[in-house]
Amino acid sequence: MLYTLNIKNTLVVLLFAILLVGCNSKNKSDNSIVRPEVPTAAKASKKILFVVTSHSEKGDTGEKTGYYLGEVSHPWNVLHTAGYDIDFVSPKGGKAPVDAFDLTDSINKKFWDNDVYRNKIENTKTPSDVNPNEYVAIHYAGGHGAMWDFADNTEIAEIAKQIYENNGVVSAVCHGPAGLVNIKLSNGSYLVDGKKINAFTNEEEIKVKLEDVVPFMLEDKLKTRGAIFEKSAPFNAHVVTDQRLVTGQNPQSAHRVGEATLIELQRLNKSTK
Repeated sequence: MLYTLNIKNTLVVLLFAILLVGCNSKNKSDNSIVRPEVPTAAKASKKILFVVTSHSEKGDTGEKTGYYLGEVSHPWNVLHTAGYDIDFVSPKGGKAPVDAFDLTDSINKKFWDNDVYRNKIENTKTPSDVNPNEYVAIHYAGGHGAMWDFADNTEIAEIAKQIYENNGVVSAVCHGPAGLVNIKLSNGSYLVDGKKINAFTNEEEIKVKLEDVVPFMLEDKLKTRGAIFEKSAPFNAHVVTDQRLVTGQNPQSAHRVGEATLIELQRLNKSTK
């Protein structure tokens, strides 16, 4: 009888040990599983980066320029109302020069009277301050100043590339698409290559008599990068969306650029749920 009990006890101990080893192995196996990491940009689903110019002179004309206020305020109003938080970056950082300062426009006034955003645009981030993974979209505001300091800014181009390749949205309005000219994707192609796009047109530049002042004609430059350029009559609103790239032709298009950007973000949010 004692012999039988010892065998039973031994079997119980062995069975318990086997179960214990099995559980530990399972836990180790679970811990070793490599789970796909959710992109940081997807986690920070309510932040958008606006790009504004640091340049304040229209060539050697003696005229002042900067970012066009309505091309910031109108997209901002659409996106801010929808719950997005907006940050601002400029090539040089700090206070950005403003053009077309018209507070009779109620949206301009709403933006300018907002202490939080007034402080942000008067203390813009430098490109080195920006983590692209925090943003689901980037918006290039226009104003003639953008023609001098957007196209060749490699740091902001890299930020835009990363946001786009994180499945984010890139938008631009009027002269803002100057920032798109030299954005290259990881496959070596230009961002705008093969995509429908628009911007301030040759006709519009001629009508404002700055075709000999700006460093290049924006419509022509975008076409050389492979863009499929669309446009309306001068100073009519025109917005194009193609493959998460949203562009508007002129100041009259600013509100609709904000709306089109929001539609793209909502579409992307649905597709990830």
